[in-house]
Amino acid sequence: MNELTGKFKEVLATVLSISIIVLALHFTITPLESNMFYAFLIGSALVILGLTVFLFGIDQGIEPIGHGIGGAITRSNSYAVVITVSLILGFFISFAEPDLHILAKQVDSITSGQFDNILMVVAVSIGIGVMMTLGMLRILRDVRLKYVFAGAYGLIFILSLFSSADFLAIAFDASGATTGAITVPFMLALAAGVSALKKDSKTGEADSFGLVGISSTGAILGILITGLFVVNDDLDGALPESDIASSSLLDIYGSKLLTIAWESFLTLLPIITAYLVFQIFVFKQKRSKVIDIARGLVLTYVGLVIFLLGVNGGFMAVGAELGKQLASMESRFPVLFVSLLLGLTTVLAEPAVHVLTHQVEEVTGGSVRRSLVLVFLSIAVGLSIFMSTLRVLVPGIQLWMYLLPGFGLAVVLAFFVPDLFVGMGFDAGGVASGPMTATFSLSFVQGIAAQVPTADVVADGLGMIAIVAMTPIIAIEILGALYHARSKSAKSRNLKSNQ
Repeated sequence: MNELTGKFKEVLATVLSISIIVLALHFTITPLESNMFYAFLIGSALVILGLTVFLFGIDQGIEPIGHGIGGAITRSNSYAVVITVSLILGFFISFAEPDLHILAKQVDSITSGQFDNILMVVAVSIGIGVMMTLGMLRILRDVRLKYVFAGAYGLIFILSLFSSADFLAIAFDASGATTGAITVPFMLALAAGVSALKKDSKTGEADSFGLVGISSTGAILGILITGLFVVNDDLDGALPESDIASSSLLDIYGSKLLTIAWESFLTLLPIITAYLVFQIFVFKQKRSKVIDIARGLVLTYVGLVIFLLGVNGGFMAVGAELGKQLASMESRFPVLFVSLLLGLTTVLAEPAVHVLTHQVEEVTGGSVRRSLVLVFLSIAVGLSIFMSTLRVLVPGIQLWMYLLPGFGLAVVLAFFVPDLFVGMGFDAGGVASGPMTATFSLSFVQGIAAQVPTADVVADGLGMIAIVAMTPIIAIEILGALYHARSKSAKSRNLKSNQ
């Protein structure tokens, strides 16, 4: 009960910050339709309740399963088992990820079906499965993270030369969206389960991170390769009009409940199936342990349904509407300021961010405090959404102008900071771009793009998640550099004092 109360207080503090921003805008410069405003308030309450239950369920169900499967396939001492299980799990977990389906439907909608949502989900899921498998093999073979990321992003750069701006934006957005509420906790637990069996504790600590970052590159590669075979290089589109203002609150939420409940069930189904298979043939855990995990899975499911209902019911439409209203003002200061403010706060409401930061503190024995990681992530995502808005407002700024030097710097920094922070940084890039970013923040930027005459809803409205996935990597690597410098300084002082 104490743990549940603690999570509720944590979630309440973070989600309220977003709600306060929307309330302040509603009562000052961007008033919302009454129906939309009330839908947002209900959505906020659902997000708080759902996120609390979800995070509690993750601790009880998803993480123990991931740890168990990771340890089991490692103890098998069979690369065939590792490759087979990783490919299957990677594909189906990604295919069932709600954030990916949200983005795919948005892409399908704004491009009027030119890029089919199922095709996009399949392409991303294949890429995730392949790269997650390589990530697992990397841990077992002790390959340094910096070499893997250098190779992966080198290949991405080559493919980018043959890709259109539209597919580049979709590809990098997909890499952030696919590492969402279910994928991240499972992958982190899987990596931790494999790493825990290593004799070298320092190596095992570093290998607990990086799997999410490696897997997310598979999403980029999957979309870029698919784009080479799509006839229409340039995707045209427009932002669909929302009918939330003319619908009743019952219709707004009631019409989405069954769909979200079914999609959430599909999200958990691969993990449940994997657990049942391993329980029957490998784990053979006691009944009490199985009941605990089953309870955790039920709580995770209920929390995910409530959370996604709140996000889809009240957040997305309000985000787009605020973007339109702010972009229509003569002064550009309000829209840029709100973009920065939203970025600083929305990342704190991402469920996977809390999972990652807790594991960072746990794995490092408290030497890297989660509060410090949250501060660095908050600043990074604030700058991300600010940069995204600036790109929409200024026609000359192209997405590659951010991504090429940004990811290039991230790869270079990987050679100068401890491996622990390299993996942590690339994982952070994935977790920062979760359901809150894929819904509210993306809708906000798309609303701006729809209002600015020189902007394109596809090329400029998309790409925001890509920038959000990039800046946390650099931020955490800088944190790692500072941590490394402080550690060396402390060791130097200790040596002098002992002499």
